[in-house]
Formats: sequence, C-alpha cells, structure tokens
Amino acid sequence: MTLVTRQEVLGLYRKIFRIAKKWQSASGQIEETIKEKEYIKNEAKTLFRKNKNVTDPKLIKQYIEECEARIEIGLHYNIPYPRPVSI
Repeated sequence: MTLVTRQEVLGLYRKIFRIAKKWQSASGQIEETIKEKEYIKNEAKTLFRKNKNVTDPKLIKQYIEECEARIEIGLHYNIPYPRPVSI
C-alpha cells in the first residue's frame, strides 16, 4: 500500500468515527441513536480489520470506493445500515 493510499484509508476510518460521534437516528430516540452509533463503529472496525492485509491496488481502490459510497448513502438517507441491492 502506498503512503497516499494508507493516508486515504486512515482518513476514511477517522471520518467514519467522526460521523458516528455526531450521529442522530432518524427517529430521534436516544436508545436508537446509541444503537446506531455502536453499529457504525463496530461495522467500521470489523470491515477495516478484515481487509487490513489486502495488498492488491485494484481491490484497495474498490474497497475505498465502496466505503465512500456507503458513507454518502448513509448520510443521505440517515440510515447507518447497508442498503439492499436489487439485481
């Protein structure tokens, strides 16, 4: 992984945790907000750890794009969970 790619990945990781810190659930309920914040943090930790040994530049780029898309969709729809994909 190049230095630029490493910085980009670490930047995304930090961005996700900043989003989780400020997250408010769509319902506005405190319990739901706490649950969603924990989900965001746990999902990020799980996926980043799972892919930490990936060295293929194309695959890294794909994961970065997926992460950015998931962040944008989550923020747009105010839903932290992955959206179902229809084929």
